[in-house]
Amino acid sequence: MKPPKSGSRRKSSSHKNTLHEGHAAFCTARLSYAPTAVSHYPSLDDLALQNAWLTIGVFDGVHRGHQELLRQLISGAHAAGSPAVVLTFFPHPAVVLGGKTDFKWLTTPVERGALLDSSGVDVVITQPFNRALADQTAEEFMHRLSRTLGLRTLVIGYDTALGRGRQGTAPRLAEIGAELNYVVRSVPPVQAQGGIISSTRIRASLAAGNVADAARDQGRPYAVSGPVVHGDGRGHTIHVPTANLQVPEDKALPANGIYACWAHLEGKRIPAVTNVGTRPTFTPEEHRQHVEAHLLDFDQDLYGLEMRLEFVEHLRPEEKFPSVEALVEQIRADIELGREILK
Repeated sequence: MKPPKSGSRRKSSSHKNTLHEGHAAFCTARLSYAPTAVSHYPSLDDLALQNAWLTIGVFDGVHRGHQELLRQLISGAHAAGSPAVVLTFFPHPAVVLGGKTDFKWLTTPVERGALLDSSGVDVVITQPFNRALADQTAEEFMHRLSRTLGLRTLVIGYDTALGRGRQGTAPRLAEIGAELNYVVRSVPPVQAQGGIISSTRIRASLAAGNVADAARDQGRPYAVSGPVVHGDGRGHTIHVPTANLQVPEDKALPANGIYACWAHLEGKRIPAVTNVGTRPTFTPEEHRQHVEAHLLDFDQDLYGLEMRLEFVEHLRPEEKFPSVEALVEQIRADIELGREILK
């Protein structure tokens, strides 16, 4: 597919890891793209496409259900010679409508953008989500999309409900489509282990420390990324050095505990045992989660480097030990178990 013609200028810039500087900052927090890469737009404003195939959603986690939706969108659009377009939102509707000040992403907006890029879509639109948008009726919203995108096919999930009062269900969207000359294709849910794969189910798996279940539903290991920063240095004093990862505050973390992980660093994949938690043996009054990874058989200065941790398996819960010696003994056992799992 060639990039679709558009009446607006493409937005792109180098990647940033700042996620709390507002929508404008997010829309420029992009990977660098070649001229033929996915086109990104910060809103529907001044956009003019033709004959678009469109899907709409938050796509947090870009999980296997989302992936099937995207697969059908892309295959249908490209067979018809049309652009495959994703309309997503920032901030999350739960923040705007539900007032969730502590909302955590499964995939931060930057991660979501990169995953959508790799899916094969042609255009990603990140529409600012606000009360005004939420108050539009489904008919008003679809008229806007039809006018802006030259909409021909709308591909939706089984539970789609757009517009004020969630009135834009599949039957209603089809009625509006008959008027606006687009058709609706509904994609059934993807199921695993007797249930429907969803962002909610993945969050529940993470909250229980079930990173293997989260990986199954996402179609890839759950991962966190960030720069390696200075910690309190205790790892060196007990001869188990750790890399302290600075994870974005709005990124969901697994339950407190010890995990076997793969650390990705400067093109290398390194086995690691990671502690997510509050370090109760040393700081029993601490409540903020920390992410500390011990990289197996690895000795290098990591400060300032970007690292990604993929969670493979939960080893045990975090616990408070009666002494530092007891903690170190358990850490040694964790390392050997992690080594066995990852070999």
